[in-house]
Amino acid sequence: MTKQVQQLDRVIIRFAGDSGDGMQLTGDRFTQETAAFGNDLSTLPNFPAEIRAPAGTLPGVSSFQLHFADHDILTPGDAPNVLVAMNPAALKANLGDLPRGADLIVNTDEFSKRNLAKVGYAANPVEDESLSEYRVHALPLTSMTVKALEGFDISKKDAERAKNMFALGLLSWLYHRPTEGTVAFLERKFARKPEIMKANIAAFQAGWSFGETTEAFSVQYEIKPADHEPGLYRNITGNTALAYGLVAAGERSGLPVFLGSYPITPASDILHELSKHKRFGVRTFQAEDEIAAVGAALGASFGGSLGVTTTSGPGLALKSETIGLAVATELPLLVIDVQRAGPSTGLPTKTEQADLMQAMHGRNGEAPVPVIAPRSPSDCFDAALDAARIAVKYRTPVIVLSDGYLANGSEPWKIPAVDALPVIEPGFAEPNQEDFQPFKRDPETLARPWAVPGTPGLEHRIGGLEKADGSGNISYDPANHDLMVRLRQAKVDGIASDIEPLEVDDPSGEARVLVLGWGGTYGAISAAVRRVRKAGGTIAQAHLRHLNPFPANTEAVLRSYDKVVVPEINLGQLAQLLRGRYLIDVVSYNRVRGLPFKAEELAGVIRDVIDSE
Repeated sequence: MTKQVQQLDRVIIRFAGDSGDGMQLTGDRFTQETAAFGNDLSTLPNFPAEIRAPAGTLPGVSSFQLHFADHDILTPGDAPNVLVAMNPAALKANLGDLPRGADLIVNTDEFSKRNLAKVGYAANPVEDESLSEYRVHALPLTSMTVKALEGFDISKKDAERAKNMFALGLLSWLYHRPTEGTVAFLERKFARKPEIMKANIAAFQAGWSFGETTEAFSVQYEIKPADHEPGLYRNITGNTALAYGLVAAGERSGLPVFLGSYPITPASDILHELSKHKRFGVRTFQAEDEIAAVGAALGASFGGSLGVTTTSGPGLALKSETIGLAVATELPLLVIDVQRAGPSTGLPTKTEQADLMQAMHGRNGEAPVPVIAPRSPSDCFDAALDAARIAVKYRTPVIVLSDGYLANGSEPWKIPAVDALPVIEPGFAEPNQEDFQPFKRDPETLARPWAVPGTPGLEHRIGGLEKADGSGNISYDPANHDLMVRLRQAKVDGIASDIEPLEVDDPSGEARVLVLGWGGTYGAISAAVRRVRKAGGTIAQAHLRHLNPFPANTEAVLRSYDKVVVPEINLGQLAQLLRGRYLIDVVSYNRVRGLPFKAEELAGVIRDVIDSE
């Protein structure tokens, strides 16, 4: 059967089902093939915290959204053009996001009376008129999968589990995705279970063949590769990019990397990834708790390694005393906080930006710490390198504020040439000094010497008690304490002269309103700005990577505009810092739903502020 092929410039697909239906795997495989094809892409995995949430219930729904295009895109998309719903719960949980006229592929095998009743459907929505505004493709995906696998020596339950591969094959056919990578993946994944491997490959191929032969789909869609800057690319998540950035920091500094970590969602993948790279001098230590993890990392820094610890908000709270110890001892330490929705356990698998104040002030005493926030999954690589450079150069702990959206989301990343990456000079203290002063500061950076223990002539006292300026001896002198507090603050403040100024995107130079963001809101803000400009609006945009200290020109930028809009996935933490620092009454826009902003939502906010001028 000859099918019509329709060209599209972009599409947004969402796979949704039970947390045990393999939606994350399905979405990831579709994403990997899309990346290999050369499209630009952005993803949004969304899943419950439970390993196996209650089947067939709304809280148990797991989804994976992929936006891919033949041009540069910035977000996973506001709403899906295609929804694959594996059961009634998946349909009900996601139907509200589906625009009129969208494609809806429904696994009718799961629409039993019992499953419908679980989520409050009095009648089957596939059989009545309630879905009439969508293009519904009602398919018995489970039973078609089981039938396709009748010849395999596997249980019916294992055959039913392969329905996600059938759906993946169908969608791969529908959107002209490559298949070789998925087949190779399944061969690796189930290498020790050859019959399961063959069955999953067969289910995948059966889904493809169904699309090719059925009359349910008369059109295939094609999205051409995007125009990328020449180079070698790969698809990368934020957590993987952070791990690679840490490996690169070790290579460019000549320092062994030591990760002290306690597993916590959504940061654990960094530990998993770094554990694979022992050949690059990376050592990973899974500690018994968060306090032991950061203590081990600080001890490694004292011993001359690049000490790193990874966590999320609850763990950052537990690490606060040791981070304060790193401030007092003035040793390099990287603290990576992959933020999640709180407080307490909160929503462990959902995203938020609510740890900014904790990173800024969550320690006893005056304990200033540089804070850096990457803006996209691939930018996590550069943020890790930048944090390592600052930590080593200024002998200070640095907090990197990633978030769950960046950690699990993915996008294409141009792999850099190693020689093009910045060199990080450890600058260890020279041995055999006659009168070694462990707290004698570099006049430019105010950093103290990094003296590796066991080096002849560099013996010195270490610990959390206040140090005397220069000698490092324990000191209770009030004037000395005042001096040391101010020196530590001045050291961090001085980093402002060593970072890039805040860059403003204001093409016409006539904008009177500035949108200022930080961290993972970059994509949604940028997409919103594009929409406003396309409609004729004049708007400026800037995005902060360095939150402590702020870039030196921050105040000048803010005062150049009549109004400054600050969207945040918290209740206004950056807005509060800006008001307190610069006495500028910024317009704060806040949502804390565990989800990233939608571009159209922010575009509406921007239009309202412009219209109020």
